[in-house]
Amino acid sequence: MDLTERLSFTHDDRRDLYEYVEEHGTVHEREARRALNMDRTALGHHATLLVRDGYITWEDDRLSVAYDEADAVDHTANGVDYSVRMATQRDLSGLVDAIRAVAGEGTYIEAETVADVIEHDQVVLRHNELQSRLFFVAAVDDEVVGWVHLDFPEAEKLSHTAELTVGLLPDYRGKGIGATLLARGESWAADHGFEKLYNSVPATNEEAVGFLEAHDWETEAVREGHYKIDGTYVDEVMLAKRLA
Repeated sequence: MDLTERLSFTHDDRRDLYEYVEEHGTVHEREARRALNMDRTALGHHATLLVRDGYITWEDDRLSVAYDEADAVDHTANGVDYSVRMATQRDLSGLVDAIRAVAGEGTYIEAETVADVIEHDQVVLRHNELQSRLFFVAAVDDEVVGWVHLDFPEAEKLSHTAELTVGLLPDYRGKGIGATLLARGESWAADHGFEKLYNSVPATNEEAVGFLEAHDWETEAVREGHYKIDGTYVDEVMLAKRLA
Protein backbone atom coordinates (compact mmCIF):
# COMPACT_ATOMS: atom_id res chain seq x y z
CA MET A 1 0.00 0.00 0.00
CA ASP A 2 1.22 3.45 -0.90
CA LEU A 3 1.20 5.65 2.22
CA THR A 4 0.19 8.63 0.11
CA GLU A 5 -3.11 7.06 -0.98
CA ARG A 6 -6.44 7.89 0.64
CA LEU A 7 -8.14 5.09 2.54
CA SER A 8 -11.43 3.83 1.15
CA PHE A 9 -13.55 0.99 2.52
CA THR A 10 -16.87 -0.37 1.26
CA HIS A 11 -17.86 -2.13 4.49
CA ASP A 12 -17.81 -0.95 8.12
CA ASP A 13 -16.47 -4.27 9.44
CA ARG A 14 -13.64 -4.09 6.92
CA ARG A 15 -12.77 -0.59 8.07
CA ASP A 16 -12.92 -1.71 11.72
CA LEU A 17 -10.55 -4.59 11.01
CA TYR A 18 -8.07 -2.38 9.18
CA GLU A 19 -8.17 0.28 11.90
CA TYR A 20 -7.59 -2.34 14.61
CA VAL A 21 -4.57 -3.77 12.79
CA GLU A 22 -3.23 -0.28 12.01
CA GLU A 23 -3.57 0.76 15.65
CA HIS A 24 -1.75 -2.29 17.01
CA GLY A 25 0.90 -2.89 14.37
CA THR A 26 0.77 -6.70 14.12
CA VAL A 27 -2.02 -8.79 15.66
CA HIS A 28 -2.96 -12.46 15.78
CA GLU A 29 -6.21 -13.14 13.95
CA ARG A 30 -7.66 -14.66 17.14
CA GLU A 31 -7.00 -11.41 19.00
CA ALA A 32 -8.68 -9.41 16.24
CA ARG A 33 -11.74 -11.68 16.23
CA ARG A 34 -12.20 -11.29 19.97
CA ALA A 35 -11.64 -7.55 19.99
CA LEU A 36 -14.04 -6.93 17.10
CA ASN A 37 -16.55 -9.65 18.01
CA MET A 38 -16.23 -11.30 14.59
CA ASP A 39 -16.57 -15.00 13.92
CA ARG A 40 -13.86 -16.84 12.02
CA THR A 41 -15.75 -16.78 8.72
CA ALA A 42 -16.44 -13.04 8.80
CA LEU A 43 -12.89 -12.15 9.75
CA GLY A 44 -11.54 -14.45 7.06
CA HIS A 45 -13.76 -12.84 4.44
CA HIS A 46 -12.85 -9.26 5.33
CA ALA A 47 -9.16 -10.03 5.84
CA THR A 48 -9.01 -11.74 2.45
CA LEU A 49 -10.48 -8.67 0.75
CA LEU A 50 -8.13 -6.33 2.61
CA VAL A 51 -5.20 -8.45 1.49
CA ARG A 52 -6.50 -8.41 -2.09
CA ASP A 53 -6.80 -4.62 -2.02
CA GLY A 54 -3.30 -4.20 -0.62
CA TYR A 55 -4.28 -2.87 2.81
CA ILE A 56 -2.94 -5.67 5.02
CA THR A 57 -0.81 -8.81 4.95
CA TRP A 58 -1.92 -12.13 6.49
CA GLU A 59 0.86 -14.56 7.26
CA ASP A 60 1.17 -17.28 9.94
CA ASP A 61 -2.19 -16.22 11.42
CA ARG A 62 -0.91 -12.67 11.95
CA LEU A 63 -2.30 -9.52 10.39
CA SER A 64 -0.16 -6.47 9.61
CA VAL A 65 -0.60 -3.28 7.64
CA ALA A 66 0.79 -3.73 4.14
CA TYR A 67 2.89 -1.11 2.44
CA ASP A 68 5.31 -0.84 -0.45
CA GLU A 69 8.40 -2.22 1.24
CA ALA A 70 11.44 -1.27 -0.80
CA ASP A 71 14.25 -3.80 -1.08
CA ALA A 72 17.16 -3.44 1.31
CA VAL A 73 20.26 -1.93 -0.28
CA ASP A 74 23.66 -3.03 1.02
CA HIS A 75 26.50 -0.53 1.42
CA THR A 76 30.10 -0.48 2.61
CA ALA A 77 31.62 2.68 4.06
CA ASN A 78 35.05 2.96 5.70
CA GLY A 79 35.07 -0.73 6.59
CA VAL A 80 31.47 -0.78 7.87
CA ASP A 81 28.96 -3.02 6.10
CA TYR A 82 25.40 -1.81 6.50
CA SER A 83 22.04 -1.95 4.77
CA VAL A 84 19.34 0.67 4.35
CA ARG A 85 15.76 -0.56 4.26
CA MET A 86 12.26 0.44 5.19
CA ALA A 87 11.59 -0.19 8.87
CA THR A 88 9.01 -2.75 9.94
CA GLN A 89 7.27 -3.53 13.21
CA ARG A 90 10.08 -5.86 14.25
CA ASP A 91 12.42 -2.84 14.33
CA LEU A 92 10.39 -1.03 17.00
CA SER A 93 12.70 -1.62 19.98
CA GLY A 94 15.94 -0.99 18.09
CA LEU A 95 14.51 2.08 16.41
CA VAL A 96 13.36 3.62 19.70
CA ASP A 97 16.75 2.86 21.28
CA ALA A 98 18.64 4.54 18.42
CA ILE A 99 16.44 7.64 18.45
CA ARG A 100 16.65 7.88 22.24
CA ALA A 101 20.45 7.63 22.09
CA VAL A 102 20.67 10.50 19.61
CA ALA A 103 18.02 12.57 21.39
CA GLY A 104 19.86 11.99 24.65
CA GLU A 105 22.61 14.27 23.41
CA GLY A 106 20.13 17.08 24.07
CA THR A 107 20.36 18.83 20.72
CA TYR A 108 17.64 17.17 18.65
CA ILE A 109 14.29 18.02 20.19
CA GLU A 110 12.21 16.78 17.25
CA ALA A 111 13.84 13.36 17.57
CA GLU A 112 12.78 13.21 21.22
CA THR A 113 9.19 13.80 20.13
CA VAL A 114 9.38 11.08 17.46
CA ALA A 115 10.73 8.59 19.99
CA ASP A 116 7.99 9.49 22.50
CA VAL A 117 5.27 9.00 19.89
CA ILE A 118 6.32 5.61 18.52
CA GLU A 119 7.14 4.28 21.98
CA HIS A 120 3.69 5.32 23.17
CA ASP A 121 2.00 3.89 20.08
CA GLN A 122 4.15 0.74 20.02
CA VAL A 123 3.69 0.92 16.25
CA VAL A 124 6.31 1.86 13.64
CA LEU A 125 4.10 2.48 10.63
CA ARG A 126 1.07 4.75 10.74
CA HIS A 127 -1.46 5.22 7.97
CA ASN A 128 -4.92 6.38 8.95
CA GLU A 129 -7.20 9.34 8.29
CA LEU A 130 -5.30 11.54 10.75
CA GLN A 131 -1.65 10.72 10.23
CA SER A 132 0.85 8.75 8.17
CA ARG A 133 4.52 8.07 8.84
CA LEU A 134 7.32 5.75 7.85
CA PHE A 135 10.97 5.12 8.63
CA PHE A 136 13.99 3.88 6.77
CA VAL A 137 16.74 2.44 8.94
CA ALA A 138 20.45 1.81 8.57
CA ALA A 139 21.28 -1.58 10.08
CA VAL A 140 24.62 -3.20 10.90
CA ASP A 141 24.27 -6.94 11.50
CA ASP A 142 20.51 -6.26 11.76
CA GLU A 143 21.07 -3.72 14.58
CA VAL A 144 19.50 -0.31 13.94
CA VAL A 145 22.24 2.34 13.99
CA GLY A 146 20.39 5.20 12.27
CA TRP A 147 17.10 6.29 10.81
CA VAL A 148 15.31 8.72 8.55
CA HIS A 149 11.69 9.45 9.42
CA LEU A 150 8.99 10.99 7.25
CA ASP A 151 5.74 12.34 8.65
CA PHE A 152 2.96 13.31 6.24
CA PRO A 153 0.29 15.90 7.05
CA GLU A 154 -3.23 14.82 6.15
CA ALA A 155 -4.44 18.40 5.63
CA GLU A 156 -5.06 18.90 1.92
CA LYS A 157 -3.29 22.26 1.80
CA LEU A 158 -0.13 20.70 3.28
CA SER A 159 -0.25 17.43 1.37
CA HIS A 160 2.69 18.45 -0.83
CA THR A 161 4.99 18.68 2.21
CA ALA A 162 6.48 16.26 4.73
CA GLU A 163 8.49 16.59 7.92
CA LEU A 164 11.77 14.71 8.12
CA THR A 165 14.13 13.72 10.92
CA VAL A 166 17.39 11.85 10.45
CA GLY A 167 19.91 10.61 12.96
CA LEU A 168 22.84 8.25 13.46
CA LEU A 169 24.55 6.73 16.49
CA PRO A 170 27.84 8.57 17.25
CA ASP A 171 30.10 5.59 16.50
CA TYR A 172 28.82 5.48 12.91
CA ARG A 173 29.09 9.16 12.00
CA GLY A 174 31.53 10.51 9.48
CA LYS A 175 31.27 7.46 7.22
CA GLY A 176 28.61 8.64 4.78
CA ILE A 177 25.84 6.57 6.36
CA GLY A 178 23.83 9.64 7.36
CA ALA A 179 24.05 11.01 3.84
CA THR A 180 22.79 7.67 2.46
CA LEU A 181 19.84 7.71 4.87
CA LEU A 182 18.97 11.30 4.04
CA ALA A 183 19.13 10.60 0.30
CA ARG A 184 16.86 7.57 0.75
CA GLY A 185 14.23 9.61 2.57
CA GLU A 186 14.43 12.42 0.04
CA SER A 187 14.16 10.10 -2.95
CA TRP A 188 11.16 8.28 -1.48
CA ALA A 189 9.39 11.59 -0.88
CA ALA A 190 10.20 12.85 -4.38
CA ASP A 191 9.07 9.58 -5.99
CA HIS A 192 5.72 9.89 -4.19
CA GLY A 193 4.95 13.42 -5.29
CA PHE A 194 6.10 15.48 -2.32
CA GLU A 195 7.50 18.87 -3.21
CA LYS A 196 9.11 20.07 0.00
CA LEU A 197 10.65 18.67 3.18
CA TYR A 198 11.10 20.35 6.57
CA ASN A 199 13.35 19.74 9.55
CA SER A 200 13.83 21.82 12.71
CA VAL A 201 16.81 21.71 15.08
CA PRO A 202 18.18 23.89 17.88
CA ALA A 203 20.71 26.46 16.71
CA THR A 204 23.24 24.87 19.10
CA ASN A 205 23.17 21.70 16.97
CA GLU A 206 25.69 23.12 14.53
CA GLU A 207 26.61 19.64 13.28
CA ALA A 208 23.04 18.94 12.15
CA VAL A 209 22.60 22.37 10.56
CA GLY A 210 25.89 22.00 8.69
CA PHE A 211 25.01 18.47 7.57
CA LEU A 212 21.68 19.54 6.10
CA GLU A 213 23.11 22.66 4.49
CA ALA A 214 25.80 20.50 2.86
CA HIS A 215 22.98 18.52 1.24
CA ASP A 216 21.21 21.57 -0.20
CA TRP A 217 18.83 22.33 2.65
CA GLU A 218 18.25 26.00 3.37
CA THR A 219 17.28 27.93 6.47
CA GLU A 220 13.78 29.35 6.03
CA ALA A 221 13.23 30.83 9.46
CA VAL A 222 14.63 31.16 12.95
CA ARG A 223 12.40 31.23 16.01
CA GLU A 224 14.23 33.04 18.76
CA GLY A 225 14.33 31.40 22.16
CA HIS A 226 11.97 28.63 21.05
CA TYR A 227 13.69 25.93 23.12
CA LYS A 228 14.76 25.97 26.75
CA ILE A 229 17.67 23.58 27.14
CA ASP A 230 19.30 23.20 30.55
CA GLY A 231 17.83 26.53 31.60
CA THR A 232 19.06 28.39 28.54
CA TYR A 233 16.84 29.73 25.76
CA VAL A 234 17.96 28.46 22.37
CA ASP A 235 16.81 29.48 18.90
CA GLU A 236 15.08 26.98 16.60
CA VAL A 237 16.47 26.76 13.05
CA MET A 238 13.78 25.73 10.56
CA LEU A 239 15.34 24.21 7.45
CA ALA A 240 13.68 23.07 4.22
CA LYS A 241 14.52 21.45 0.91
CA ARG A 242 12.53 21.73 -2.31
CA LEU A 243 12.20 18.48 -4.22
CA ALA A 244 10.29 19.88 -7.19
